[in-house]
Amino acid sequence: MITVKSERELDIMRRAGHIVKMALDRIEELIAPGITTSELSKEAERVIIKADAIPSFKGVPSPYGGVDFPAAICASVNHEVIHGIPNNVPLKEGDIVSIDVGAIFDGFHGDAARTFEVGSVSPEARRLIEVTRESFYKGIEMAREGMHIRDISSAIQKYVEANGYSIVRDFVGHGIGTQMHEPPQIPNFVTSKRGPMLRRGMTLAIEPMVNEGGPDVRILANKWTVVTSDGKLSAHYENTIAITGNEPEILTR
Repeated sequence: MITVKSERELDIMRRAGHIVKMALDRIEELIAPGITTSELSKEAERVIIKADAIPSFKGVPSPYGGVDFPAAICASVNHEVIHGIPNNVPLKEGDIVSIDVGAIFDGFHGDAARTFEVGSVSPEARRLIEVTRESFYKGIEMAREGMHIRDISSAIQKYVEANGYSIVRDFVGHGIGTQMHEPPQIPNFVTSKRGPMLRRGMTLAIEPMVNEGGPDVRILANKWTVVTSDGKLSAHYENTIAITGNEPEILTR
């Protein structure tokens, strides 16, 4: 069932979203050649806990039979799409790394992701990151009361494909609230279904995952990390938003 949040609940989600933003801001300050994604995860966890919140991802069971997720963030480097497990491999000049952060505050979740440049990256990598970010904003132009989920999906897909990239189809955005993943699903591509009508008080995590090459992905043996099948770069951009009577409100900005 799709939940519609009260103003009190939205206030709590604003706080959860702000904590997520603080963690991402701290990661952005630290990212540089030589730092490890494990170090970034520990710092994000410190920020979240200091704000009286709980990391959403740590301890989540693998949907594919692997170990519970061991870290506070997902850190996906270069051809890794999502759900990368932080490790002790130093990031290199020219890498791109997608960082996904979730936090629970007073029983409600915030969820957001950014793809960061590590030092100086290629023009091709930078353009992929920029198109992915902009596709999110194209999508939320349609996130208004009375519109449908498919309107968001169509806007994202059209922008991404017009720029020569492909949309990951195996993973989608989602509703969010007292659970990290709630109905409805929010594809970044058009399906045969229009999806539910958007109502004031709905909260959604919209997250384009955009590949430099083809859309196909596979899951590594760790039962978590999703990578592009062709080994080309991928980027990820996500925010938690609320549907209002006017423009959508970004809760993680």
